[in-house]
Amino acid sequence: MTNYWPNSAYHTLIVGPDQQLLVTDDFLRTYLQRPELRLVPESCPIELSLHQRLTDNPRAGITEGEIASMADEDIQENYRVWLRYRGRLLAASSLESFYMSLFKGEGVDVPPLFVAQLAQIFIRHILGDEADPLDVRMSELFFRTQKITILEDAIVMGADDETVTRNAQAGDTGNIMDLLKGKSMTMRSADLDVLHEENASEYWGRNEDFDFAVQLNFGHEPINRFCRVLEKWIEHFLGAKVRITPMQQISDPKWSWHVGLDAAATEILNKLYNKDLVEAEELAKVICLFRLDFVDEAVVASAQLGKPVYMAIAMNEQQQLKLKPQNLLFNLPLAKVS
Repeated sequence: MTNYWPNSAYHTLIVGPDQQLLVTDDFLRTYLQRPELRLVPESCPIELSLHQRLTDNPRAGITEGEIASMADEDIQENYRVWLRYRGRLLAASSLESFYMSLFKGEGVDVPPLFVAQLAQIFIRHILGDEADPLDVRMSELFFRTQKITILEDAIVMGADDETVTRNAQAGDTGNIMDLLKGKSMTMRSADLDVLHEENASEYWGRNEDFDFAVQLNFGHEPINRFCRVLEKWIEHFLGAKVRITPMQQISDPKWSWHVGLDAAATEILNKLYNKDLVEAEELAKVICLFRLDFVDEAVVASAQLGKPVYMAIAMNEQQQLKLKPQNLLFNLPLAKVS
């Protein structure tokens, strides 16, 4: 058993009998220790009192008057955002239900960082304690932006965008930066900054450093593992069993449904589906294509029976992959439940 991502707050939640996650007081308290709400030497007496009350009882009622009486206007707004977020959390039957509700209606009204943190918690729950380290690394795509670099021989590498930026700002030219410059990458090398099947166990010692790069080409194991994680994500939230297979191209004259797993992929797939002109430069942004088939077609809309769903991931203009895992929860052709 491996306790990876210990700072994700997953351990503060309760798993219900239906395997859904239930919010606890300890989970709510984790937000009080975040930089947005954590006390600092300059905190005024009213903020000190309010923070202590919420620490004692994270569900305590707080009035707008109390918030407005705090000295720091930025802290006031941080509390308003968090209390609105807390209200929606406590109104939902489970954390999954809350997450699904975020993407309905007029749009997400909570900080993007909170949404990413929830995705990490769900992935931690879905993969469990006996997860394969390569699966866990590929799951980072669900909640951390990846920097994409194309090396010689069309090798596509993904590395954590924040880590790459931090290393660059610090002038650190270690293995990851050398890798992204194309200097140190030979497949199956002993360079532990590139995670693959042979060195996957090294991930556990650095599981919260987010400093392993992976190869994202079709035909390589990380992409296959990514497919397995996508399948588990769909089954957990939607109860639908699917099989996802990597592809190199879509050559289906009866192509009827597709889902982009990020904004760039969505735009490209829409153009291809509508037979619009797609320049070679834009096509080159596609990292991988996928085919999704439903194992149980009882969950599929009748018009889509027997037909695959095509998917893709792609990098944006900044060479980033910003996955939107919620797209898989709302854009599949599922039969409506009466």
